[in-house]
Amino acid sequence: MLRSTSLLATILCSGASAHIYRVLDSSFPDPSVVYTGSEYYAFGTTGNGVYAQVATSPDFTNWTLLEDFDALPGPYPDWVSDSAVVLWAPDVIKMADGSYVMYYSAKEKTSGKHCVGVATSSTAKGPYDATVSNDSIACPTSQGGAIDPDGFIDTDGTIYVTYKIDGNSMDGDGTTHSTPIMLQKMHSDGVQVDGDPIQLLDRDDNDGPLIEAPSVLYYDGIYYLSFSSNYYNTEKYDTSYAYATSITGPWAKQHAPHAPLLVTGTGSKNAGKLSAPGGSDFSADGKKVVFHANLNGKDGKDGRAMFVSNITVSDNIISLA
Repeated sequence: MLRSTSLLATILCSGASAHIYRVLDSSFPDPSVVYTGSEYYAFGTTGNGVYAQVATSPDFTNWTLLEDFDALPGPYPDWVSDSAVVLWAPDVIKMADGSYVMYYSAKEKTSGKHCVGVATSSTAKGPYDATVSNDSIACPTSQGGAIDPDGFIDTDGTIYVTYKIDGNSMDGDGTTHSTPIMLQKMHSDGVQVDGDPIQLLDRDDNDGPLIEAPSVLYYDGIYYLSFSSNYYNTEKYDTSYAYATSITGPWAKQHAPHAPLLVTGTGSKNAGKLSAPGGSDFSADGKKVVFHANLNGKDGKDGRAMFVSNITVSDNIISLA
């Protein structure tokens, strides 16, 4: 987002006392997190020789990358491109029966745009079965495709998936396209869609050319939706959020001095100053967040590492803790 110098100073000062930790020393972009009841699992975009990366932690602070283990090794549904499989932003939810559902985006073989798929596993670690459904959850290829899925289980047990319509993948035509955040209700299995998606948010002038990477949490009667804006490979990339009393909206974007939550320069003595922090995901209990930022602290040449922080939520405000 476009920020004034005074606003940035306020934000950086507010984050100075936060306990932010870089927990992996290798590239682990677009992280998501799920808690099994005894252990945390994080999942990341294709890298380090596997399609869906996995890391584990007993305490949310000390993490281990499961090297050479692939949480989603294939085979894949018929719609997924046969060549150069790259999975983006896998996200996992824990079902009431103790099983797990993963949402991911992959390149569609006909259009070359990304679409959102689903996979299941009896364990959090996986491997996940991507052949559980041959249908995609969202595949608006004429609008640029769909990426950055995030699963959310509401207080009544209803399952939803938010995602971004990847309009900026079409910006080469000279037009700045919309990048709306969509909400898709799911059946109780978490696999089949239930009805049509609805739009929750779209970018505005403050967001630059796009918003993406949605994640939903519910706390004390209020829903919160985090999102990143601007291009991920620039230092303008950040993390902000909106709030609503219903998951279907209307949603109001939070403003200064309470947002954005993360910007370049945010940091702590543990993590140093962050560069292009985004791609965040909330824990289901609304007390923790994972996100990525440039591994080398200045640009994306060495990849994007995973960072973690506790958060507090109150009166429409999310704060790093």
